Amino acid sequence: MEGDIVQMGAYIGAGLACAGMGGAAIGVGNVAGNFLSGALRNPSAAPGQTAFLFIGIAFAEAFGIFSFLVALLLMFAL
Repeated sequence: MEGDIVQMGAYIGAGLACAGMGGAAIGVGNVAGNFLSGALRNPSAAPGQTAFLFIGIAFAEAFGIFSFLVALLLMFAL
């Protein structure tokens, strides 16, 4: 009985950790959308800002990957 409750808690925690992946998806969309909005307003400055676009996307995706790793640790490390 105790092992089942612990496993249930691990699965609930893993599900909650996966919410970070949804946040990362929203973050990537926000970064790309704001870049596109700025590039459409000033097309001549867009090539100089693409490095910042990729850095922002990389940071947003890193948080999603970290939340995925936490979910995997919660599910399989116990």
